[in-house]
Amino acid sequence: MTKKTRTTTIATTKTARPEDEKLGIGASFAYGFQHVLTMYGGIIAVPLIVGQAAGLKPADIGLLIAACLFMGGLATLLQTLGLPFFGSQLPLVQGVSFAGVATMVAIVNGGGGIQSVFGAVIVSSALGLLISPIFSKIIKFFPPVVTGTVITVIGLSLMPVAANWAMGGNKKAENYGDVTNIALAAGTLVIVLLLSKLGNSTISRLSILLAIVIGTLIALALGMANFSKVTTGPIIAFPTPFHLGMPTFHLAAIISMFIVVLVIMVETSADILAVADIVETKVDSRRLGDGLRADMAASVIAPVFGSFTQSAFAQNVGLVAVTGIKSRFVVAAGGVILVILGILPVMGRVVAAVPLPVLGGAGIVLFGTVAASGIRTLSTVSYKNNMNMIIVATAIGAGIIPIAAPTFYDKFPEWFATIFHSGISSAAVVAILLNLLFNHFTLGNPDNPSVFAAGTDRLIPAEIAHCLQHGDHWDNGKLLDANNQEIPITASIPITPTTP
Repeated sequence: MTKKTRTTTIATTKTARPEDEKLGIGASFAYGFQHVLTMYGGIIAVPLIVGQAAGLKPADIGLLIAACLFMGGLATLLQTLGLPFFGSQLPLVQGVSFAGVATMVAIVNGGGGIQSVFGAVIVSSALGLLISPIFSKIIKFFPPVVTGTVITVIGLSLMPVAANWAMGGNKKAENYGDVTNIALAAGTLVIVLLLSKLGNSTISRLSILLAIVIGTLIALALGMANFSKVTTGPIIAFPTPFHLGMPTFHLAAIISMFIVVLVIMVETSADILAVADIVETKVDSRRLGDGLRADMAASVIAPVFGSFTQSAFAQNVGLVAVTGIKSRFVVAAGGVILVILGILPVMGRVVAAVPLPVLGGAGIVLFGTVAASGIRTLSTVSYKNNMNMIIVATAIGAGIIPIAAPTFYDKFPEWFATIFHSGISSAAVVAILLNLLFNHFTLGNPDNPSVFAAGTDRLIPAEIAHCLQHGDHWDNGKLLDANNQEIPITASIPITPTTP
């Protein structure tokens, strides 16, 4: 009896936290694979975009994709299993952050090349690692009005990428913008929508990945896909350090990426708090700091193997909520799968061979989802009797300028152009500064905000307003005049406005 009681006590201790539940190797890898499938489309999109912008060859883009999968797996293992001072030990899948895409493309287009991107990521992430212990104290400067605006602009700034892919990707090609390319992109988009509408919950969650597979098969049948180079190169290979060149360091690029790192830290903080709420476990400032340190440490190491900034994937937080599977060891199993995929460069070459119009059709939904996530965050912001509306309006406008007019900052100093040529950097800088100006440094703010501020939801007809006199007021549900005499409220009758 004593032995049985002791065994029960030990089992209870091992599963004191919901996230520490162990489901067995088979179940863990099965559910872990589902996490990989959920985020696979997102994690391969970033190296595809940056690799294309940098003019890399398909083989090099394949290595870039493999490196991102490999580092995503290592970062996931660090976050879920943890080391002293590193890792929140929560079911969070890590991978290349979308937040830095526009900025990295701007750095590449600015002449820095992908080596400058790697250097900027290393330094900015190291700075993020240094400030992570005190970040919880300054996170108040990044409320939803700031993060929602930035995330919205991230999605919007990626739309030209999706459009370029849909047209064929290569502006110098004879068939660029051909109806056939756009039709293939549109067909892929329709497949995404049909799978989301008609499939079961699992198919719906995998709709983007399945649509890419089906769209590629259609392209093969039409002679629009070429996989002949997939077999060129090793099938299995460990990512080689600095295989795309040694990093270079430019101040403007570093400043621009540091802004992105701050946004990533806000997003990761939000994801840690969200998944903790879903799992129903406790997260204190120390555990939050451990999670941020894991993020930043992985981001510092990532460029060594050819990857970029790492962050938690919000869609996988949603998957935890949908499935109800709270075990961090399930997500760790997903991290192992990502590492295995990362040492298979042949997988990267397969992805790199997918026709760009197919990716363009899927990208419309994928990038639109990012913008929609930002809009959802902005919907939680209060706009009543404050200046949040003008903060959002101005910051989004500043973020759209580089998208609408790519040459807008060409005649500005190089450091300034590098920072503000990225829509996300522009939006982040403006949103942060305006939030400080209007919501923190409140000295001088008017009691009645300007016309740019949203008012209350209440409206009083002009006829009723004319009937009110100076001193009329409500008290305990009664309408009283200036002498506290009750004013009778009658049934609806024709109203004759009184003289003011």
